[in-house]
Amino acid sequence: MKKIVMTLLLLLFAGAAGRAEGRIVSQSPYITDTLRSLGLENRIAGVSRYDDLDLPKTGGVIDPDPAAIAALHPDYLFVSDWGGPDVCKRVTPEGAKCFVLHGFRSMSEIGGNIRAICDALGIEGSERRAEAFERQWREAASQVNGGGRRALILSSCEGNPFSFGVNTYLHELFTAAGFQVVEDYPGIRHVAPTELIGTVWELVEEKKPEIVFVLQKDGYECPVRIPEGNYQIVRLDGPHFVSPSPKVLEGLADLKWQFGSRNQKNESK
Repeated sequence: MKKIVMTLLLLLFAGAAGRAEGRIVSQSPYITDTLRSLGLENRIAGVSRYDDLDLPKTGGVIDPDPAAIAALHPDYLFVSDWGGPDVCKRVTPEGAKCFVLHGFRSMSEIGGNIRAICDALGIEGSERRAEAFERQWREAASQVNGGGRRALILSSCEGNPFSFGVNTYLHELFTAAGFQVVEDYPGIRHVAPTELIGTVWELVEEKKPEIVFVLQKDGYECPVRIPEGNYQIVRLDGPHFVSPSPKVLEGLADLKWQFGSRNQKNESK
């Protein structure tokens, strides 16, 4: 299944790298994932401290390091809107072009990032690529049999978890996959003792999900106890979901494997 998804991504974005020129700094993992999906990894000169690539680090998502960025002499700087409205003005070195990308509010923002990167770098077919991604994720979501089950989506459990509510890309993604996402918070909710809802227990008691999806990296267990209850706990590969980038196609493949047709596993062998 993973090979099929990767093949689709390669076909979708074929030819991008050959037409792009210039050094790039990516200031968020989801931006890096989008650049890599476009075949631009060899252009990336630096990444945020949260990225896994073995490249010079240039500060955080909300606190980019202007000196570290300038030292890499980038031609293009792509930053997250989490850095604030004046982030480009604060961190862009002379001679570089800075672009603010979005992604966490809706699935359409992922396509918008594909379009924006292609336009910024002079890559042909930006609209075609964005529309192709839109078709692919919607088709993949339609093949997941959510069955209207009430679902709660928790982030990777490193530290206190987050829950994805309305006006988030994962709420839209899981809804399109046939689940009824029960979190009604307008955005991403931080579940922590200092917040209105302080524990996962309080959250599941209030929302009463049938399924709790936990998005986590391999090797990490959730430090916040998810109590047993009248619901199913499903752990998913966090990096496939928590990056609002074309990587979500791999996440949808995970969901299809678990919640597709009854014979899905046999059909994919």
